Amino acid sequence: MTLDPMKQHADDENEIHNVAAHQDPGQNVVTPVLRLSAELASHMVWAFARIVRAAHASRDARSPDLDGIIRAQEFEEGDVYMLEKPFDGYESSRYLMDFYDVTERGICSRMHLHTGTRFVRMMTGPDTTIRVGSLSPFVVTNVRGVTPFVPEQFEDLLPDLPEDVQLTRYNLVVPENSFVDMQIPRGVSHQFNAIGPNAVIDSVHPEESIEVFRERMSCFRMMAQTIFLTEDRPDVSSCTGGEA
Repeated sequence: MTLDPMKQHADDENEIHNVAAHQDPGQNVVTPVLRLSAELASHMVWAFARIVRAAHASRDARSPDLDGIIRAQEFEEGDVYMLEKPFDGYESSRYLMDFYDVTERGICSRMHLHTGTRFVRMMTGPDTTIRVGSLSPFVVTNVRGVTPFVPEQFEDLLPDLPEDVQLTRYNLVVPENSFVDMQIPRGVSHQFNAIGPNAVIDSVHPEESIEVFRERMSCFRMMAQTIFLTEDRPDVSSCTGGEA
């Protein structure tokens, strides 16, 4: 099946589509993986975060390589590092993200979608949760005797919309000291916001080079593979409050 481009301007790193006209083509699937002790979770999260921070301090990682790829990039939720890049005959890539703490920044990341599928493993340490949002309800894996916990979910209204637009936002909370996976289909809305200092993501982009070709982008850019659904980053209260 041939898929049409989603972007209006292929290399735009802040392309915004009308959220009122958007309809998710599917749902995000969430799978709780495990709970850890605070000590072990802290070590695990810091080990991944340290890789990203080393990359952002590296001139090589912040400069184009022979394929024009800049491995150290910034996204709204945090600093990212392309740990493994695509090559001829292999379309996938792998990114690590070191989350920003929204309580320090005073703003939340925006609802967005991607031009290809994503597999995301969210990892939290002590005193940190991740609030995940979508415009569609989550499908949560719960295999009896295997799934370690069922994450909290609640609904509220997506903030900062025009007065005549009202949309339900579905929220899911990744608890502290845990690993939770999420499978994100192409074009399905989502947002991540870390509340606390100890959170990372290990994500696979299964069709990275296909996305670049399909959208006719000039190079690999994580931000250009993103379409935002709101113009402004909402106030921190919109991603740290509880159930409305």
